[in-house]
Amino acid sequence: MSETSVKLHFDRNFRGRLIAQGAQTDVGEKKDARLSPYDLLLGALGACFYHTFVGIADKKRLVYERAEIAIHGVKREEVPTTLKEVTMDLSIFGAQDQKGFERSAELAAKYCSVHETVSKVADITLNLHFKD
Repeated sequence: MSETSVKLHFDRNFRGRLIAQGAQTDVGEKKDARLSPYDLLLGALGACFYHTFVGIADKKRLVYERAEIAIHGVKREEVPTTLKEVTMDLSIFGAQDQKGFERSAELAAKYCSVHETVSKVADITLNLHFKD
């Protein structure tokens, strides 16, 4: 079993700090130039997905220069305002085997635990883009 933990410290105005092993970031409301809870959630989704994707791409010996992921979420209007839709745009730069990347992205979506968790409340669309 894998375990992880973080600490959060807040003042009374929802300005806080997320502290994890090896890193920290400011959290709160966007107006205070901090990461909001949904920024963190979408960031976790992207990081987990890409980590899973890299493992699969490495096993397949796929060659590429770099990748970028843009994630957009739409929340429901009704309370609780969970995510309704998520769009993930994965751009692969310098890919040599587009079919292999398409399959790797499908598998990453299947095996990423955060993707699986978010998919329980939201429809997730994954778009793959190849760039030079």
